[in-house]
Amino acid sequence: MQASQQALVPAHNAGAVIAAAAAEQQQYLTFTLGEEMFAIGILAIREIIEYGNLTPVPMTPPFIRGVINLRGAVVPVIDLAVRFGRQAGAATKRTCIVIVEIQAETGHQEMGIVVDAVSEVLEIPAAEIEPPPAFGARIRIDFVSGMGKVNGNFVVILDADRILSVDEIAVVAGMNHAGGEVLPAI
Repeated sequence: MQASQQALVPAHNAGAVIAAAAAEQQQYLTFTLGEEMFAIGILAIREIIEYGNLTPVPMTPPFIRGVINLRGAVVPVIDLAVRFGRQAGAATKRTCIVIVEIQAETGHQEMGIVVDAVSEVLEIPAAEIEPPPAFGARIRIDFVSGMGKVNGNFVVILDADRILSVDEIAVVAGMNHAGGEVLPAI
């Protein structure tokens, strides 16, 4: 018995070493919007699906493209370019929907994000991530968690939980719970 207990100690230490390494390096899914590269932590990504079969929902903000049926679940889809104040891009063969899981007040919420193209999964060491720049009070950067340095270029690392504001999450959550219909605010 004592030999097996001793074997557990190195495994526990190995777990601590792995956890420390994970804190130093994190994997990110990179994608493009126009000519810019963005990234979201891979742990928030559920899947990547082909663009299409969107059902528009009336009276939603312009950046909400609609909803999709994902294995029987109603999943709201937002256009990240429009969310960032840009023009909606035309859908191409490479346009896809990245399904992310965000933390909302009502619990976990799946949401689709329209992106121009998915690039790759990158490991970006914590030492290569700079804090988001301060542009002043007029530009919202609360959804930017950092700027990753990759091959001499910057990748904007997004915080999936902050892409939508609390009020916007309430609209999206209402869409999910109402089977695609927006619930009136009380």
